[in-house]
Amino acid sequence: MMKKLSLALGLFITPYPLLFAQGAWQKITLPTYETMARSFNEPPHPYAQTLTWGLEGHITRETIQHDLDAIYQQGIRCVSMEGGYGMTEPYLSPGYFHNVQMIVEELKNRNMHLWIIDEGKYPSGFAGGLISQKSPELRMQGITIAQRIHVTDNQPLQLQVPPQTLGAIAMKEGSHESKPITISNGQLQWPATAGNWNLLIVDHRYKTSVTRSINNAAHGKDTLHSLIDYLDPAATRKFMEYTHEQYKKYIGQEFGKTVLGFRGDEPEYGFIPWTPNMLQIFRQKKNYDITPYIPSFFLPQPGVEQQKAFADYLDVWSDLFRDNFFKVQADWCRENGLEYFVHVNHEDMLMKLARSEGDFFKDMRYVHIPGVDAIWHQIWYDNIADFPKLASSAAHMYGRPRSFSESFAAYTPAPTVDDARWVVNEQLVRGINLFEYMFWPSSASGRQRHNSYLTDTTFPALSTYSNRASWLLANGIPAATVGLYCPTETMWLGNKMADSSLRVIGKNLLEHQVDFDYVDNQGLATDFTLSNGTFTNLSGQQYTTILFPSTNVISQKALTRLKAFVKGGGKVFFLGETPAIVSDSNILNAKTLPDVKWASADNWQQLSPSFYQQLPQDVRFHKPAPAVKYLHRKWKNADLYFFFNEGKELQIVNATVTGSGKAYYWDATNATITAATDARSNGNATNLPLTLNSYQTTFLIIQH
Repeated sequence: MMKKLSLALGLFITPYPLLFAQGAWQKITLPTYETMARSFNEPPHPYAQTLTWGLEGHITRETIQHDLDAIYQQGIRCVSMEGGYGMTEPYLSPGYFHNVQMIVEELKNRNMHLWIIDEGKYPSGFAGGLISQKSPELRMQGITIAQRIHVTDNQPLQLQVPPQTLGAIAMKEGSHESKPITISNGQLQWPATAGNWNLLIVDHRYKTSVTRSINNAAHGKDTLHSLIDYLDPAATRKFMEYTHEQYKKYIGQEFGKTVLGFRGDEPEYGFIPWTPNMLQIFRQKKNYDITPYIPSFFLPQPGVEQQKAFADYLDVWSDLFRDNFFKVQADWCRENGLEYFVHVNHEDMLMKLARSEGDFFKDMRYVHIPGVDAIWHQIWYDNIADFPKLASSAAHMYGRPRSFSESFAAYTPAPTVDDARWVVNEQLVRGINLFEYMFWPSSASGRQRHNSYLTDTTFPALSTYSNRASWLLANGIPAATVGLYCPTETMWLGNKMADSSLRVIGKNLLEHQVDFDYVDNQGLATDFTLSNGTFTNLSGQQYTTILFPSTNVISQKALTRLKAFVKGGGKVFFLGETPAIVSDSNILNAKTLPDVKWASADNWQQLSPSFYQQLPQDVRFHKPAPAVKYLHRKWKNADLYFFFNEGKELQIVNATVTGSGKAYYWDATNATITAATDARSNGNATNLPLTLNSYQTTFLIIQH
């Protein structure tokens, strides 16, 4: 039923059209079918997948050539360079940068490209120890329990406390009762009180999340080399002075050419952050003094008022994290013709992420290529995961063509090439379109290289496939029209159901072929354009339906716009707990929200058939096929659909997809295009039988 077209591969080895001129790969595009077909055989190299290449041992031009030739042979056209252990030229030394110059020269000779991992191991932000050694005043800071004191029944206490003390609180043993403790003129006063109490004295101090530094002789995770204060833009600029600016000095002439950008890794807080002037900044943003509430942050079961104040604190520091760390780097990279991509931590555990990162979508607001990390066993045949959609949703919402995944570090079991292909497809269909394959150690280490999926003779086919597939999925405008709200503010309040309901709803939507993006308060409240019942994001993608999992609080700005959205014809569904309060400048003084009668409702634990019938769907099957997932993007004169059968069982369905015209299957493995002769247009839709073998993918393109 398929007719081969006369599209010989050799015909497409031509100069790239203007669409792929320098810098076009960094923007949202709207290409034509014909433009994409001309470059299908060999997409532009800046779109290519990358591989983490660890520099180790005595680096010479010969070892560089040896490694790059071997990597090139495996189909890789970009590398992510990471400083490693045992380098004879210390990380960030002049000798190190001399080696980097040689690396760039050899990459350029091979028409390959470089991404620079911005730290000597991880997390980003300690400059190989230079922050601790040369700029200790810019080290990370946190709020901590400085002292614990046990007082017995009716025992009074007076204590001199240091200037950095922020407050104190007492917890009664055997109950949830707590009392604030008066501190005046540096004196803590605890009057004789019935019962046994535990007193917590809280202060701020220099304190760092653990780092793994190649300049640390211990080669482990510890606090020897402190991270910067992520909330201070001066600290971020100092970090970049030691790193980014030095790369610019040595290889800046290749920025935007051979050198594509910088990649960050897992910036996070393992405790409650602090930065100088935090109290003043908080008051400016939230219109009240947070100081009396700070000790309550350490209560095992805080009260409602205390939880609200803590949520406000998370809101403020996550703003600072966004603006003073991520944005500063993104702006510098853009000014220098580069891209900035990064992933944070705990993307698969949003309740933890809400404490360690603040807000995923704030973090990614200005990042050029938002990312996730797929390690250990996070994505596998028995662990299908949707968290990669966090990165792709951030990219879609904020006008970025690409989202990335650092994949296969410390994977258990060690993947074969077929396993890796499945993990790649599982993420491709969720919108990831840049993979950083882990891990290729330098031959200069002198250690015998162990065989892995990367060295397998069948890996080049996967590399070629993922290059083409990712390029296809990086072009055009995303087409999902459903937004699923990520209730970070509710997670800040400690409601675990916000996370669990979000996961269940997302899983069920995808199993019913309802694609979606996660959306956030930034988008709904301010960043999306609202018109005639449609939210339009910065990619030009339009949402006509917004779904809410269990949500306790909503911002006044988002609420006002959601009501206007519904009035204009948009649909809003609350699928769990409905917001009880609406926040304006802060959550502490949020007002009661009496009802949400202007919206629709359903039960996230058992979504009804009528709920699905009310959702916009651009793909419909004649029977249930929960293992089949899809992604839809729009070109100027075509619709692209990418289907993936995640399961072992053969899937045969009659499919109806939005868009009419001539239907073609594009094979990203062989770069062949075949006509789908059994496809039939019907109005603005196309009907066709769809057959997917176990773990098979298919690109379907409808040319208008």
